[in-house]
Amino acid sequence: MRKAAAKLTAGTLFFILMFCFQTLLQAQDDPSIETDWDNYSYDIYARGDQTFLISFGVIFPTIFINQGIINNDGWKTLGGTGTLIFNYYLNPKLFIGGEVSGIFIPTIGDGTVFIVPFGARVGTQFIFDRFEFPISATVGGALQSFLNHRYFGLNVKVSGSALFRATNQWAFGLTTGWSFLPQWTGNKYENVLGNFLDINLTARYHF
Repeated sequence: MRKAAAKLTAGTLFFILMFCFQTLLQAQDDPSIETDWDNYSYDIYARGDQTFLISFGVIFPTIFINQGIINNDGWKTLGGTGTLIFNYYLNPKLFIGGEVSGIFIPTIGDGTVFIVPFGARVGTQFIFDRFEFPISATVGGALQSFLNHRYFGLNVKVSGSALFRATNQWAFGLTTGWSFLPQWTGNKYENVLGNFLDINLTARYHF
């Protein structure tokens, strides 16, 4: 049952990624979409602007430390992740907001770990012509589930994106993030400092 669920989830993730990629191609090729780039400027952002982002991609368990020893046993190499993000701009360079993600990662025992990280975020961005490079830091919590085990702990994440501004409202590109998700259980033999790397396709709506 868990194998079938993991295959179904992976298939759904692949379909969504392909849909987002097709949307990007249509946005670039459709002449009816806004093309008034003569008015484009580096001050395109102002206080009160907002953005909504949706990302889907893959996540890799990387470094796990228990009692000072790195131990990555128990994981398969690849999982899936999706993220929703809201940003509010305080000025053209500084934004705050929040995000929530969903993560699934298969284990070598044919189980699946589910994680729901969420938190408040702050960031800045650099703009070069139509290319935008936001970077951010997020701090919050994470709900973790494996079989009958449940845990709620800290979530710390840093991320960066490379986005192409296809229209006045829409930008598309790649986002990568590094997440720190520790488990402090009160038993030093069970405490684990978990680190994950994710790579995502991202669509962003600016309003």
